[in-house]
Amino acid sequence: MKRIGILGDIGSGKSFVARCFGYPVFNADLEVTKIYKKDKNIFKELKKELPIYFNTFPINKNNIINAILADKNNLKKIIKIVHRKVRKKFNIFLKKNKNKKIVILDIPLLLENKIDKKKDILIFVESKKLEIAKRLKKRKNFNTKIHRNFKKIQLSLDYKKRRSQFIIKNNFNKNSVRMKVKKIMKNII
Repeated sequence: MKRIGILGDIGSGKSFVARCFGYPVFNADLEVTKIYKKDKNIFKELKKELPIYFNTFPINKNNIINAILADKNNLKKIIKIVHRKVRKKFNIFLKKNKNKKIVILDIPLLLENKIDKKKDILIFVESKKLEIAKRLKKRKNFNTKIHRNFKKIQLSLDYKKRRSQFIIKNNFNKNSVRMKVKKIMKNII
């Protein structure tokens, strides 16, 4: 099984690019959302660690935002608790798709959490900062301070770009992106 990791800035279009490949995608952000909505054990752990912010289930995004804004160390605490569960779900995904030719890894902290393997094919999604900023502002619950806190825990974009075997310049034109993905697939297969 070939593993393709999608890297790039927050809001650069990584998830769209990942879906364009047409292979099974592990979307870590989606898994985190499901955990917040459905996993009572994670809620209990968060409530124990940060009782001021977590007192109702399902977990409300505003509670997470308030916890992170109150103290930047809270982000690390939340990540430590939630990422254990995400990693379990990732391992289940890999087992379930072990006979697939290719799987796509849409994991924002792929390199940071050392989830990548030496043979992984890394693709960097590059987008213009102004375009990203415009798109992020349209997101529900977007918060500039939260965005900055997440950027601080990520490796530099230059490093991610250097580590990647391929770069997709995302101009947010769906057909253009699909054509770029097709070209990359020809190189990979």
